[in-house]
Amino acid sequence: MEISGKVAIVTGGGAGIGAALARRLADGGARVVIADLDSAGAARVAESIGAHAVAVGGDVSDEQVIAGLIARAEAEFGPVDLYFANAGIGGGPGLDSTDEQWSAALEVNVLAHVRAARLLTPGWLERRSGYFVTTASAAGLLTQIGSAPYSVTKHAAVGFAEWLSVTYGDKGIQVSCVCPMGVDTRLLKGDLIPDHPEAAELAVKAVRTAGAVLTPEHVAESIVSGVAAETFLILPHPEVLTMYQRKGTDYDRWLDGMRRFQTMLGA
Repeated sequence: MEISGKVAIVTGGGAGIGAALARRLADGGARVVIADLDSAGAARVAESIGAHAVAVGGDVSDEQVIAGLIARAEAEFGPVDLYFANAGIGGGPGLDSTDEQWSAALEVNVLAHVRAARLLTPGWLERRSGYFVTTASAAGLLTQIGSAPYSVTKHAAVGFAEWLSVTYGDKGIQVSCVCPMGVDTRLLKGDLIPDHPEAAELAVKAVRTAGAVLTPEHVAESIVSGVAAETFLILPHPEVLTMYQRKGTDYDRWLDGMRRFQTMLGA
């Protein structure tokens, strides 16, 4: 996939990975629609890019908002070639997470992807061309100590990306799934588990202890490289693959190791 001349939508583009990704895509010659619940943040990123970017504010788990994004992209630049389902939120802690926290995580981290794919797939099938990129997390391959909703919804995001690839990969639609560990974004600065400082501290400590905290720009570069190579699993932290392989080789041993890791973090 060559991104030059392509039309892309990036959700969660007002800050963090999304903002860095939008800039990197534009630098590579793509035209970008930047979507974010923080409309001012999206506008700032679009203004920093210039004529090859426009900003749209709204909740990207809302199907009408997604439809509006696609319509705006088509009106400004042409048919959508790439959709980066990058918006994501944290969640509650463990079994004490409320139904509202579970619902919010499911809406943004999973169902937003389903709704976008539902709207985009018919046109992509007709053109036999399209690319869906999911920003999940290493938590979707491993787990997230401290947050059940985040871990479960990121697993679901990976699962949906896999299903898309299996179902449509021979029909012209490419799929990638991005699974980083720690990235220097708002999630590591209090947004991973809002209003639960003890659980948030444990979760962030687990992320920071597991590996390097990368810049959003580093992750954006990894994503663009992975898309260029049409790689399904994009791992900005390559060591995640080793961790995932160890998990699959001996699940019980992996679980025991994670319990010990959790105990160490708590101590």
